[in-house]
Amino acid sequence: MPLNHPLLFKSLCYLDGHWVHSESGASIAVHNPADQSLIGHVPLLDPAQIRAAVDAAEKAFPAWRRASLDQRAQHLRRWAELILEHKEDLAQILSLEQGKPLFEARGEIEYAASFIPWFAEQARRLDGRTIPSHIPGAHLGTVMEPVGVVALLTPWNFPSAMITRKAAAALAAGCTLVVKPAHETPYSAFALAQLAEEAGFPAGVFNVVLGEPQMAMETLVRDSRVRAVSFTGSTRVGKLVLQAAATEVKKVALELGGNAPFIVCADADLEQAVKFAIDAKFQTSGQDCCAANRILVARELYEPFLERFARAVRELRVGPGLDERSQIGPLMHQAAFDSTDARVRDALDQGARLLAGGEPHALGGWFYQPTLLADVTPEMRIWREENFAPIAGVTPYDSLEEAVALANDSEYGLAAYICSQRVDRIWPLMRQLEFAMVAVNGAKFTGHPIPFGGMKASGLGREGGSEGFEPFVETKYFCLHHGQF
Repeated sequence: MPLNHPLLFKSLCYLDGHWVHSESGASIAVHNPADQSLIGHVPLLDPAQIRAAVDAAEKAFPAWRRASLDQRAQHLRRWAELILEHKEDLAQILSLEQGKPLFEARGEIEYAASFIPWFAEQARRLDGRTIPSHIPGAHLGTVMEPVGVVALLTPWNFPSAMITRKAAAALAAGCTLVVKPAHETPYSAFALAQLAEEAGFPAGVFNVVLGEPQMAMETLVRDSRVRAVSFTGSTRVGKLVLQAAATEVKKVALELGGNAPFIVCADADLEQAVKFAIDAKFQTSGQDCCAANRILVARELYEPFLERFARAVRELRVGPGLDERSQIGPLMHQAAFDSTDARVRDALDQGARLLAGGEPHALGGWFYQPTLLADVTPEMRIWREENFAPIAGVTPYDSLEEAVALANDSEYGLAAYICSQRVDRIWPLMRQLEFAMVAVNGAKFTGHPIPFGGMKASGLGREGGSEGFEPFVETKYFCLHHGQF
C-alpha cells in the first residue's frame, strides 16, 4: 500500500519517545478482514515493558502538568493539523486493517481530528471557583488538577477516533498517557503516535503499547501509578476492567455496548424514516455500538416501511473497504462472522420473516449480506444481544406505551432513535427512553461538543463535551486562613 508519508506505517510500539520491539520477541499477526491477507506482525510487549511505559508517563507528568495551557495547546493543534494533512494515508491504513469503506474511514479521520483543537481550547474553561466562606478569616475555593498518568484502552471499530477523543481531553488537562489499542487494529494507533511525535510532544507524554490483551489490560489497570482508566469496548470486558480497577481506587470511564431502539411513530415521514434507518443501522457495516438494532414501527406503517426498507437494504453495495464503491465492508473476524450467521438462523427458526439477505455474501471470507428480518420478537438472540453486524430486525407496535416498554427492554442504555413530526410526541418519548443519547429524525448526533456515553450496562461517565474532562481531572479544595486585618 503506497503512502505519501511512509513513516506512518509502523510495526513497533512507541515508548518514551522511542519505537520498540518486544524484548521477548513475541508478536501477533494482523490481517486485512476483506481477504484475510497478512498486513504484518506487531510486537506483544511483556509486563516489564508495559510497566516501563507507565514509568515514562510518570516521569513526563510533572513537566507536562506545569506546561502552560498555550504550550499544551500548541502541540495539540499541531497534532490535529498533521492528522488532517495526512488524512488520506490514515484512511488507507484504517480501511486496510479494519475493513471500513474508504468514505467512512475518511470521515473517521476528520472526526478524530475534530476533538483535538476543541479540547485544547476547552481546557481554558477548567475553572475553579471561589466559595463564600463560613469560616472567619479564611478564603475558600477550588482548583482543577490533572489526575496524573492515565491508561486509554481503545476498540477496533473506531481505531483512530476513540484514541483522539480520550487522548485530547487527557493531554489538554495536563495528564500523560499510555494507549493500548485493540490488537486487530494497531496500525492506526502507531500512525497517530508517529504524528504526535512530529507534533513535538515530549518523550513519555504519549505512549502506545500492545501485549497479550488480558495481561496488558491488568498490568496497566492494576498499576497504582495509573490514576485513571478510560475503556471503550464490550460490556463483558468493561466489567473485567472495572474489577481490575477495584484493586486500586482510581477513576474509571467506560463506554460499553449498545442495543439501540429505533422508533418510527405513526406520524413519521416514511421515506425519511427509511433513509435514517439505513444510516443508523448500517454505518460501520453495523459494527457500531450506536447501531439501530431493534427497529420498532407503528402498526399502521409497518408493511409500507418494510417494503421500502427492504428495497434500500438490497441496494447496499458490499465490498472491500479499499474499493471506493463499497458501502458495506467485511465483518472484523471469524468469530463475528459465525455469531452473525448464528443470530440470523436463530431468528428464522423462531419465526422471523427474511426480507433481504440472510446468507454469507458471494464474496466469501467474512462478508455477510446486508440482512433484514421482520417480525422479530424479544425471545430472539437478535433482539436480546448486541448485534455487531449488518443485520436489521424490525418489530411492530400498537401504542407508544408498548414501544417504550419494548425499547427499554434491554440491559443496554447507550443510544436511541425517534422518527416523528410531532413535538408533543417527541419530547415525552425522549424523556421516557432509558438511553443516554437520543437522536430525533436523523442518524448523525455524535461530535466533539457532545457528552457521549451510556446508562445501565452501557457504561460510566462521558466522552466529548465539557464532561469529557471528568475522568482526567480532580477537584482540589483549599481553605486559606489569612487572619484578621
